[in-house]
Amino acid sequence: MIIQSNFFVTNFEKRDSFKRVVLAKPTATSETIMENLVKNFIPLLKWNRQHNLHFKIPLVASATVFPNAANAAANLQPNDFVGISFWLISMALMASTVFFLWETQGVTAKWKTSLTVSALVTLIAAVHYFYMRDVWVATGETPTVYRYIDWLLTVPLLMIEFYLILRAIGAASAGIFWRLLVGTLIMLIAGFLGEVGYISVTVGFVIGMLGWFYILYEIFLGEAGKAAKHQASDSVKFAYNLMRWIVTVGWAIYPLGYVLGYMMGAVDDASLNLVYNLADVVNKIAFGLLIWYAATSESQDAKG
Repeated sequence: MIIQSNFFVTNFEKRDSFKRVVLAKPTATSETIMENLVKNFIPLLKWNRQHNLHFKIPLVASATVFPNAANAAANLQPNDFVGISFWLISMALMASTVFFLWETQGVTAKWKTSLTVSALVTLIAAVHYFYMRDVWVATGETPTVYRYIDWLLTVPLLMIEFYLILRAIGAASAGIFWRLLVGTLIMLIAGFLGEVGYISVTVGFVIGMLGWFYILYEIFLGEAGKAAKHQASDSVKFAYNLMRWIVTVGWAIYPLGYVLGYMMGAVDDASLNLVYNLADVVNKIAFGLLIWYAATSESQDAKG
């Protein structure tokens, strides 16, 4: 894959070690995005370290992913609003990744992990949205497996953010981490098994809802909620409160879609995917922006 960047060509075209990194020709679909990330992005970072250079990771990641993404968009139809939403959201998620990684430079050390996790969430989601767009355009069917793989990676990270912001203010225990993680996995695995038919859709729904309610209890009334109420600063309280309302209101879209789409069959695939896509972009990016607000506010206060 050739990294299409004038900066790289101008500055490194004579470096043999760099040429060994830039190996393959871009493909027309997003099926090779992850392969290219592994083959090009990781060796490039190693080359960067060996030569004591200081590229910003967002620029390298963008150069690695975007050429494939641009070619993959060639078969989008102007009336395919679901396909267009996959494409636009993948771009928004990638832009958010760049933003969150860039902003880690301006916060104190205890907040860097939180912002980095926010960037991981949006990067993982962006890559999966490239794949989901291809599935939708090719088949017109819901990319259930890719969507749940995305959720199984990103939703636990979002839940861990509650633990991380409380840890940053010295108010978190390991119990908060594990309770949020277990509740999230129960919710997601049950939903997936119900949607793909391994268990009854009703059983999957009930178990998934129990996992969600367990999460809500922890962040509102459990140890996490109490720690945020009594020990957090005003900026952290503000971010924490909005984050838990995203989990309450924003996440309610998913069980509603499950009921209407899989239990009742009252919603077509196009409408269901469009709603899920919009919910994903709001829940993931808004979540990260709240983390960013808390991190920058606390860092500014610490610097005086």
